[in-house]
Amino acid sequence: MQSTTVIETSALTKWFGRHRGVEDVSLRIERGEVYGLLGPNGAGKSTVIRLLLGMLRPTSGSCSLAGHDSWGDRVRGHEHIGVLPSEFAYEDDLTGRQVLRLFARLRRTELNSRADELAERLKADLDRPQKELSRGNHQKIGLIIALAHEPDLLIMDEPTSGLDPLMQEEFLRIVDEIRERGRTVLLSSHNMAEVERACDRVAMIHEGRVLEIERVDSLLERSPKDVLAVFTSPPRTEDFARLEGVSSVDVDGNSMRLKVKGNVDGVLREVAKNETTDFLCERPSLERAFVELYSAGSEVADAGNTES
Repeated sequence: MQSTTVIETSALTKWFGRHRGVEDVSLRIERGEVYGLLGPNGAGKSTVIRLLLGMLRPTSGSCSLAGHDSWGDRVRGHEHIGVLPSEFAYEDDLTGRQVLRLFARLRRTELNSRADELAERLKADLDRPQKELSRGNHQKIGLIIALAHEPDLLIMDEPTSGLDPLMQEEFLRIVDEIRERGRTVLLSSHNMAEVERACDRVAMIHEGRVLEIERVDSLLERSPKDVLAVFTSPPRTEDFARLEGVSSVDVDGNSMRLKVKGNVDGVLREVAKNETTDFLCERPSLERAFVELYSAGSEVADAGNTES
């Protein structure tokens, strides 16, 4: 039976002299998944990608693409993949179309209509020299190069950097289409909304270590919802504080703010016992979930440094 695992790392570790890049990173990404590496700048996301692509040799541990070792068998591992690095540059005098033709020759293929389709969707100008392009248009060329040959695996580092909101949304639609075709995407980003919208699962990285690997929907369910209820008279705080899942109650005059984990049915029933003028329940964001995990990771790291 053919394995469905497209990307795998096991205890992947990279040190740069005395400086840690990443440590003990273990990931398993399946065919048809959109997987996100989430973390602030410097967390180690780009280092993981460079290790996967065979641009860096692991200090210890292993990583592979479609069953091929990323360092020892990287030529075969690079077959049928598309890559968008976080930083890239092409000859200033070449147009986007000329760069695309160059990559097509390197891949031993012909420049196809997919490139023009993507250029139209992303509003990219393929016929101006690179030196005349804005940061956003330069990024569009990089995306088209990564996508035009319709790779089975797409690896992208900060893919929407420099794109305006409309083009970011178009990019996310393209990612949805790639998933529907059963292809795999690994993207690295510090843009919470982008990861929340695009990804099936995420690995949250803090100082080179993975804090959490979770489905996006499961991760969001674990974070508290913000509830605001406005009454015609001050509410009884104790009636809400005793409810299951309520972790915080803050009353200001006739207004009450709650943090509620899980089901809000109990809160709704209690609110209904009062005369209410307004009610708002806001679902948690991936940003909050990340901040909570990141803060917990920082506390653990600080405690370890103190004990040592």
